[in-house]
Order: sequence, then structure tokens, then C-alpha cells
Amino acid sequence: MSDACGCGHDEPAVGDDAQEREPEKFWQVTEIRAAAIAGVLLLGGLIVGWTDGPHTVELALETLALVVAGCTFVPNTLRRLARGRIGVGTLMTIAAVGAVLLGEVGEAAMLAFLFAISEGLEEFAVTRTRRGLRALLSLVPDTATVIRGDREQAVPPSDLRLGDVMVVKPGERIATDGVVRHGRTALDVSAITGESVPVEGGPGDEVFAGSINGTGVLEVEVTARAEDNSLAKIVRIVEAEQSRKGEAQRLADKIATPLVPAIMAAAMVIAAVGSLLGEPRIWIERALVVLVAASPCALAIAVPVTVVAAIGAASKLGALVKGGAALETLGRIRGIALDKTGTLTRNRPTVIDVATVDGASPAEVLAVAASLEARSEHPLAAAILAAVDDAVPAEAVAAVTGAGVVGRIDGATARLGRPGWIDPGPLGAAVEAMQHAGATAVLVELDRRLLGAVAVRDELRPEARGVIARLRRDGYRLAMLTGDNDRTARSLAADVGIDEVHADLRPEDKARIVESLRGARPTAMVGDGVNDAPALATADIGIAMGAMGTDVAIETADVALMGEDLRHLPQLLQHARRSRRIMLQNIGLSLAIITVLMPLALLGVLGLAAVVLVHEVAEIVVIANGVRAGRAATLTDSATAPARPITVIDAGR
Repeated sequence: MSDACGCGHDEPAVGDDAQEREPEKFWQVTEIRAAAIAGVLLLGGLIVGWTDGPHTVELALETLALVVAGCTFVPNTLRRLARGRIGVGTLMTIAAVGAVLLGEVGEAAMLAFLFAISEGLEEFAVTRTRRGLRALLSLVPDTATVIRGDREQAVPPSDLRLGDVMVVKPGERIATDGVVRHGRTALDVSAITGESVPVEGGPGDEVFAGSINGTGVLEVEVTARAEDNSLAKIVRIVEAEQSRKGEAQRLADKIATPLVPAIMAAAMVIAAVGSLLGEPRIWIERALVVLVAASPCALAIAVPVTVVAAIGAASKLGALVKGGAALETLGRIRGIALDKTGTLTRNRPTVIDVATVDGASPAEVLAVAASLEARSEHPLAAAILAAVDDAVPAEAVAAVTGAGVVGRIDGATARLGRPGWIDPGPLGAAVEAMQHAGATAVLVELDRRLLGAVAVRDELRPEARGVIARLRRDGYRLAMLTGDNDRTARSLAADVGIDEVHADLRPEDKARIVESLRGARPTAMVGDGVNDAPALATADIGIAMGAMGTDVAIETADVALMGEDLRHLPQLLQHARRSRRIMLQNIGLSLAIITVLMPLALLGVLGLAAVVLVHEVAEIVVIANGVRAGRAATLTDSATAPARPITVIDAGR
């Protein structure tokens, strides 16, 4: 909430103390309890008045009600005034004091009672949505089994040290981030990333706190302390970033900040002019009513409640949204630039075709290729090695820059490389077909004899076509950005359904193109958060894919999709558009209430209690509407595209 327009709250507490003080039940909210006591006292005063009881008893009950309800906002208001900050609580305090001076203690108590209710509702709405975010931390188990010495022992997650080896049994949650050293399993990460399909995990794979182990026993080396694991990092970053204000929230602040002193000045003018014209009591009372009628309390809470609720809901979609600025901007996006590798594709190249010649078998071609690539770190090497069961490393392997590799297998010279360095001969047509299909083709030669060609391609994510089709239906203008060659890029873009393609790009080129796209419409950049950092920073909003556990992605992007399921992107965009609509609805309703109430108060049609009642009902409506942003859609689209089998082509037939 803005300093200028806080509804009486002091600065919010942060950290563990704040978490301990946050109410879990509606009746645990301090303002609600105070309002309940004040309401009982007010009711008692009304009963005494209706039954012609002693006036002193009625006055005492109304005074007690005023004191009890006023304690929920007056002390904070005075502290803010001491720092030179004027807010809605200031208006309510002045109105209550003025009513008392006019002898209307009951009216003042009713104002304080209703304002305390609205304060309590706001507090409960905000803390409830914050608890939804912090609930991520409850995914960490109370104990972890760790191997120390020669035995296993159970320790609290806070006692885990870097390098410890945890034993995670089937069905158990992982206590902190780590790397699998032994065992294989399928991990349920749905509570963290929103992905419904279990993720396979084995030796060398990263695992994250809160994941549920499947059927296998794992030994996991700890790579992050409990306070620094991925879940704690998400909560810490989001809570820190929630103070960032989006355009809609800044609009509320821009309106409310000058509005408060303007209202006070207008009330003083009404009281002064009315007193000069006669009947000062009536006009002073009307000035106080106008003061309350024009209070922008609903305006002040209109956006913050929506932002907190919407960010909490986004986390259920596996998205880390860094504050109101990112959320509001995301709701305005009409263009999307997508990186190819790791975003539209899996970033795991796969062998898709094998062409052979002179009677060589596909197995022989792959075996020679795998022997040469056995100790290579090149992405193509991983794809070729994955296509064979076992690879015997070749001897005397040497890389030829820009061409390929050469080595010796059983004393014979073997080569693997690009067409041109190795003559494709009868495989020319097959190699050209591979390249037209968007694949990288490498030729394999043994003892100066051409064996065949292997086509490797980074395949589309199975859900990519459906996601692109949905984004196009939703009216987004799409562009693909990649460092790949133009032929490969256009082949894949046509396959997925994207018309605008920019290829052969360096990171700075991507940033330049994103800047030009922004000139036509608000544009988001979707990338991996590392190589695409300049483009992510240049876009109106940067969205990092697969950011779970990646510090660079979480820190540099405005939005991070924690998992690798691309279907969360259109869901998140739809959620942001809906949340922005709710923000604007709340601002419009808040301004409409002020516009209608002020003339009615000035003309004496509505009294102080009626104006306060209308205001607080409006606040309840604004809060309830804002909380609607806390509902997030579930992942319903299915990814049904099957893996593409390896095709065998024998050019010698």
C-alpha cells in the first residue's frame, strides 16, 4: 500500500516475525476482534437509547466503542503523521474527532466500527494470499535421512550441510536441493513447477526441495542449505518484489496521493464558507461528511489486494511473477518473441535419420560415430551416444576446427564431419533432404570408405504446436528468434506454426529485434534466461523458461516459468489479462463511489454514518473482487505428440 494512502496500517512487518503474527483464521484478525467488541458496545448503547435508559450509560458505551475501534487505526495514523505522511486513516481520524466535538459520539463510534471492519477484511485478504505463497515452504519435510559415518540418521533440514548425502525413500519429499548420486526414479514436481507428468531422475540429475520421490531409493548429495534452497529462494524473491508497483497501482497512487490533501482543503473551504453564510454547525458537519465521502480508501487497497492474490495464484501455475509491475505489464502484452532452443525445443538433440551406403548397416554407422564422439562434450555427441547401447572410444581422436573429428578404430582411420569436409557422394540427395527437414547432417567415414550420414535435430516440445495455436487464437503476434541457420529455423517454424522468423542471430541481435518489435506493440521475450539475457532485458517483459534452480533466470527475468512445460505460458498470459481487468474494475468502482458520494454529502442527502456504510461496503466489494484474482486455471491441455522414430535410409538400394 502506498505511504500516501495507507488505510491506517503502519508499515507491514517482514520476515519470520511477520509470519508468526499473521492470522490464520478470520476471527484472529486484531481489527475484526476490536470491531466485534465495538459492535457489541454500540448495540448496547442503542438498546439503552431505545429503552430511554440513562443517557450517561449510552454515552459511556458509545465512547468505549469509539476507543476500542479507534485503537485499530488512530495510533498508526499518528505515527504516520509524525513522519509527515497523510493517509485515509488521517481523514477518518479527523472525521471522528470532529463528530465528537459536535456531540455526535455515536456517529464517531459507528465510523470507527465500520472502518475497523474494512481494515480487518483487508488484512485478512492480504495475509491469506501471502500464506498461499509461503505454503511452498511446507513442502519441505520435517526430517531428512542423511548418511554420516557408517550409518543413516534423521536430522532436521536446517542441519543439512553442503556435501551431505541424503537417502530419499519412495514416497518421501526431498528436503533440499541436490544432485542424484545413486538410484533412479520418477519425481513428482507438480507442487513446485505445476507440471502434472512425473520427471525422470537418475545419477547426475538435479533435484529440488519439495519434490516427491517415486518408486526408487535415491542417494542425493546436498547442494543448497535449507534456507537457500529453491523454495526458500522463490518465497524470498517474490516477497521482496511485491513492493514493486505496476502501472495500475501507480495510477491509484497518482490519484490518491494528491487527493487526500485536496479533500482536506475542500472540507476546510466548505466549513469556512458555510459558517460565513450562517449555521456553522450544519456546514462543519457537512464538511466532515464530505471529508469521509471523498476518502479514497477503496482506491488505496484496490490494486494491492489484487496483485498479492494474483501473484500467489501464478505460483500454482509454476510461475514466479516478480511484483505488480511485472503482472500488470504481462496483462498488456500483445506480441511474443520466442527463442528456439530450450523454449520451443527440448534442447536435447536427437538422432532422427540414418542414411547408409554400400551395404553398411545403420548400427555400424552409429557405432563408428559414437566411438569418435565418446569423449566429446558437443551436443551432437550426446545425441549420437544416446542412440547406441555402448560405445568403445576411438584412439587418437582429434577435433578439426569447423569440420569434425578424426580418430583410429582398430587401426583404421575414421572421420565424422560436415558435408564438404567429407564428400557425400551418393548420399548427396539424402543429406539435402535432412537439411531441408531442419536437421544437422554429419557424414561418417571408415578407412576412406563412406558409411553413411546421421541426421540430428533438436526436436520440438510435444506441446509446442498446441501452445502456438492457442497463442495465435488469443490474438498474439508471434516471432521466433534463433542463432541457427535460416534453413533449419524456417523448417522448424513452419512445423510449429510461426510465420515470422529471425535466424543467424547473436545475443545482441536478438535484443535489437526485440526492440523493433516493441515499437509496434507491447512485447514479451521468452527464453532461457542466460543466452537470451539482453533480449529478456530489452523486452517489455522477460519470461525465463525452465528456471527452477537457475539463479540467473530467476534474478534477471521479470517472470520465470519454473518448469519446462510450455503450456503454462498461455495460461499465465490469460491469468495476467484477467488480473489486470480486475485491477481496472476496482479502480473504476473506487472512483465512481467518490464521485457519487461527494455531492450527496455536500447537499446533506447522506449523513456521516450512511456515507461510512457505503464506503465500507464498497471496500468489501473491492476486496472480494481483488481476491478473485487468486483463482488460477489448471493445466488441461494434453501433450500428445509422440516421439519421432529414427528413419533408416539405404542410399545403396
